[in-house]
Amino acid sequence: MKRFLLFLAFGTLISAQLWAQPIRKSSYEKNVALAHELLERRDYYNAILKFEEAYEEREDKTFLPLLGDLNYLVRDYVKAERYYTRILRNDKTDEFAGKRYFLARSLKLNGKYEEAIAEFQKVLEQTSGDSLRVLIQNEISGAEMAVELGIANSDGTIGKGVKLENAGREVNTMNSEYSPAYGPDGSLYFVGFNTKEVVVDEDKNPDRFARVFKAEKSDRGWGKPQELDDRINRPEAHTVNISFSHKDNRVYLTRAELEGTVRSQGKIYYAAGIDGAANEVKGINGDYVVLHPAVGELFGREVLYFSSNMPGGFGGFDLYYANRTGDGEYSNPVNLGDKINTPGNEETPFFRDGTLYFSSDGHPTFGGYDIFFSVWDGSSWSTPVNMGAGYNTSVDDQSLTLDAEGYKGFLTSNRPGGRSLRSRTCCDDIYGFEIARISANLVVGVFDEAKKQLNGATVGLIEMKNDVPGKIDSRTSERGNRFDYPLTLDMPYKILVNVEGYYPDSVTINTGGLKENKTFEHRFYLKPKPVPPPVAEYDTITIENPIVLENILYDFDKDIIKPDAEPDLQTVLELMTEYPDMIIELGSHTDNRGNDGYNKDLSQRRAESARRWLMRKGVSRDRIQAVGYGETAPKTVNAKAATLNPFLKEGDVLTPEYIDKLSTEEQKEAAHALNRRTEFKIVKGPTSIIIKSTRLRKVEPGTKAAPNKQTQPASDTVPAPKPSGAPKMEFKEKMVDFGTVKKGEQRSHAYEFVNAGQTDIVITLVSACDCTKVEWPDKPIKPGEKGILHVTFDSSEKDYAETIDVDIFLDYADPVTEAPAIVRVQYKFDIEK
Repeated sequence: MKRFLLFLAFGTLISAQLWAQPIRKSSYEKNVALAHELLERRDYYNAILKFEEAYEEREDKTFLPLLGDLNYLVRDYVKAERYYTRILRNDKTDEFAGKRYFLARSLKLNGKYEEAIAEFQKVLEQTSGDSLRVLIQNEISGAEMAVELGIANSDGTIGKGVKLENAGREVNTMNSEYSPAYGPDGSLYFVGFNTKEVVVDEDKNPDRFARVFKAEKSDRGWGKPQELDDRINRPEAHTVNISFSHKDNRVYLTRAELEGTVRSQGKIYYAAGIDGAANEVKGINGDYVVLHPAVGELFGREVLYFSSNMPGGFGGFDLYYANRTGDGEYSNPVNLGDKINTPGNEETPFFRDGTLYFSSDGHPTFGGYDIFFSVWDGSSWSTPVNMGAGYNTSVDDQSLTLDAEGYKGFLTSNRPGGRSLRSRTCCDDIYGFEIARISANLVVGVFDEAKKQLNGATVGLIEMKNDVPGKIDSRTSERGNRFDYPLTLDMPYKILVNVEGYYPDSVTINTGGLKENKTFEHRFYLKPKPVPPPVAEYDTITIENPIVLENILYDFDKDIIKPDAEPDLQTVLELMTEYPDMIIELGSHTDNRGNDGYNKDLSQRRAESARRWLMRKGVSRDRIQAVGYGETAPKTVNAKAATLNPFLKEGDVLTPEYIDKLSTEEQKEAAHALNRRTEFKIVKGPTSIIIKSTRLRKVEPGTKAAPNKQTQPASDTVPAPKPSGAPKMEFKEKMVDFGTVKKGEQRSHAYEFVNAGQTDIVITLVSACDCTKVEWPDKPIKPGEKGILHVTFDSSEKDYAETIDVDIFLDYADPVTEAPAIVRVQYKFDIEK
């Protein structure tokens, strides 16, 4: 119930004979006497009428100050401006200098901002009190803001995306309606009067009391309100506010007493539900007025916000809170402080999701009361912000409330255009508003460099709140190249795209600050990886022509034959069995980094290790020459190597000088990798051998023949140079054998890994086939910490044995190549026939 709540009163105690007489025939003395009688009874409207008749009859200027004050009190600002202007125009001795403030206010409330600013400046020059100067300066600031925004010419609309309209004739009568609230069922609860006529405060009519009503909405709008029973609306009392705690449907209300339009008492009550009996709360009420209860939170506890004029505040009515300590019990009230409260009045609080909405006439406003909001950051309130045009006008705007989702709400206003008994701004109406639901969507298209559709892509959408990867939505499409995602508002995202045979790509977007619906569209044009030349069906091995054994790889600084190398050595064994007179050389080579002698020794040990493997299979030692070349025999680039590495030319020799002249670190590393190799060549026996080309080709992952893929060491003697921030993800095992599986069965495995690097491991995406479901940590793995990758295989669509790759994308890109960091684990299986 606001400060200017009016009980519009006819003088019902005036005799019928008096009202029956023509008013203009009443004597001057009789009108004056009756006007003072009505004024004493606080029947302000009828007192105004009688004082005006007396003034018109004699033009007695002594009535002007009183007529100005009374019209200002009943919010007829047009008349108030007129009377104050007449007073001050002829006031040569500054007898009525105090009325200039109310003239300035009336001008402002009538939207005459330039004139109001000029009058406020005059008042400011004559004011010495600090609190009053703050109020006046805020009045000027509010008027200047209104001029800048064009409030005087505004049609009252809020702006694009927000629809505001009067709640309708069923809800809004000629009297005031205020304190709107959403009930637990979505109904509208509000305070009003059970009459469409002027209410007289001192007669015996029970309709003179403010009551709580409930209205329900249909397709045709809000229906006829129903007055609540006396458990809420106590007889012979004004029930002037209502609000709810939607967690458990508690009801809070204010019961007040008035002397005329002045609130002389106000206390907060609560009930367990809308059908429960209301009881006075403990700990808040006192010998002062308490109004506008609103449930909220502060410091993680439930509190009750309210407005009060209790002693010790900053102005008229301040905002307070009290901690809830039990049913209907609260701690001592705490003032919200001078950032919220002013020397003026702060009222009608409403709290939602850390934001406090309230009305004030002490902060810079467009008119009388404006609606403001302030945000709680966990320790303090932000500087209050004016809600802006539409929510606020040149008059009084209060009681903003929102529904559970925050898209619909109500406010009260006496803005022109509402329903009124007297002047166009005398009475409050309830207005409803609806905020358009802003939505954001993402459409991703995947193409090759020629802008042709690429199917089979995997797209990962990653929430990146505070630059930390969060929820990931990963999708793969074998039949199309379009991916559609709904997006969350005020959220940054990273989009990762991966297609087999192409370099991955990524982009970031942000849905923050959207004012209207938006669809983010992004087309990825992926660069293909180099394609190896077609493999001939047969290879010819000639004498003294070395053949690289591509699968013979070693752990760093080791010479032990790994299982991955056995297919190549098995082929060599078969050839030596087929050609018993053949003598071969097994030559091992390193790159040129590190100590020459060490490289030579390491390569010799590796060649000897391969020879021992063949000897254990029955090959005589004298048929195998093991030679460690170290770094002394750089590779000559062949056609295949040139195709896979376009920066090389066939016939180039990968000497240290040649490598040092290459353009990028990536190119140099590729050249070093070519130098690190194991070869065999025929030194005696058949001059040429024709074999199937697949027998000595590097086996790629995903094939039946070679379930493991061992990554080539970056260097034989020292680890590959990595940026200090590069992640290092070490798995306990990278290959898992699920064995023979019945079609339709599922198998699972937890791949354990440790962060062996010096920076956090953040997994942004895991890509695998449709038969694989993967769960991975959604939080960073600190150096030294362990993590688990859960993989579940569904064999429903499988008919034969396979090796499946699981590619793990890390939140790291090579600073030179910008290629993402990818770690691969695998599993293999066979299908029971």
